[in-house]
Amino acid sequence: MNNRSMKLLAISGSLRGKSANAALLRAIIAMAPPDATVTIYDDIAQLPHFNPDLDVDASLVPVAQWRESLRATDGVLICTPEYAGGVPGSLKNALDWIVSSGELVNKPVAVVSASPHPTGGRIALASLVGTLSMMSAVIVEGAKLTVPFVTQKLGTTGDIIDDETRLQVRSLMDALIGAMR
Repeated sequence: MNNRSMKLLAISGSLRGKSANAALLRAIIAMAPPDATVTIYDDIAQLPHFNPDLDVDASLVPVAQWRESLRATDGVLICTPEYAGGVPGSLKNALDWIVSSGELVNKPVAVVSASPHPTGGRIALASLVGTLSMMSAVIVEGAKLTVPFVTQKLGTTGDIIDDETRLQVRSLMDALIGAMR
């Protein structure tokens, strides 16, 4: 490998300020190796509702910034809750904005769904993987994870306090970083 730092873009599918998924995302990226530069993309709420008629408007600054953030990265980590049995609308909207522009084509992606429920967001994870696969993203082998009872697995400072979850997250990060290299 060359000496260039790997660039990882981390995205929370939740807009809540005190989201357990955002806290888990921060705990996961804390496990990134020193040669990885991690940027959290937290402007999903700034994206307008997707409309193919607007996709030709270069003046949509939030869309241009979203696409540039993805173009400038070597890999992507998405951590999302499950809302009403699926991916939150804001995350799906963000992904809709890049279907035609292709920023995720052949890009390594790790996906996590975390929930306070026993399923861990299994339906949202399957939906997200399906969407990303249609977009030709590379869902990294070993980099898919559901985290049930997430609020019981995070400490008050946002660190992962469950040993099994910590091991699963470490394995996920190793797989993603390996694919990025």
